[in-house]
Amino acid sequence: MFGPRGPRLRELAVQALSSVERGYDLLAPKFDHTPFRTPEPVLDAVAAALARLGPFGAGLDLCCGTGAGLGVLAKVCRDGVTGVDFSAGMLAVAREHTRATRPPVSLVRADARALPFGRAFDLLVSFGAFGHFLPRELPGLFTQVHSVLRPGGSFAFPVLAPPRPSSPVFWMLLGFDTAMRVRNAVWRPPFVMYYRAFRYGDVVGELTRAGFDVASHALPELGHRRDGSPHARLVVARRPRHTADGSVNS
Repeated sequence: MFGPRGPRLRELAVQALSSVERGYDLLAPKFDHTPFRTPEPVLDAVAAALARLGPFGAGLDLCCGTGAGLGVLAKVCRDGVTGVDFSAGMLAVAREHTRATRPPVSLVRADARALPFGRAFDLLVSFGAFGHFLPRELPGLFTQVHSVLRPGGSFAFPVLAPPRPSSPVFWMLLGFDTAMRVRNAVWRPPFVMYYRAFRYGDVVGELTRAGFDVASHALPELGHRRDGSPHARLVVARRPRHTADGSVNS
């Protein structure tokens, strides 16, 4: 479906009728040959933006998949890189991809909604994972992120400008989300993957309520829309070093 090395239609159908975890275990060996992998230009633009904001100490890639984002962290983090994902298949591929990465990469199988870390990271990134979380799950997810960042640490992720209703992409994403909602209404277990459930304003509000200071930075490498606004931005949610009363954030 996506070229000679990508998954066939039958493989995608089996994946779509599985749970999210089982589906990604099945897709993992061919995931990097699908459009679902974060494109290199996005990874490069994020790495350039983070380099301007860094350097950082220890980094964590949330829902790391086959490891595309781990390379970004390796460029900007001095004290080691960790990837976490709940798919054993994805982690197996990521392990092969990162054997020679420096600084060394640690891979952990865990649910992002219950991270098994203390306050150990200075930078946390995520690429393309938010569609696997329902809107009601975001507060808990962001609380988990906040809990594993050191004071002054940052949570960064790229967001693309929403397509206009006149764009074919708008209707493609709407059709995909509609098909997923129909699938989940008639089939169990559910497969949570919604491209249009991640609304920028809502997400900023939830990050603020979780205790972050939120800013965004244009990614000019990815171009601009006709009105001059950037096609993509990097959201950077920072855990404050001090609490509201001026004491040190521990």
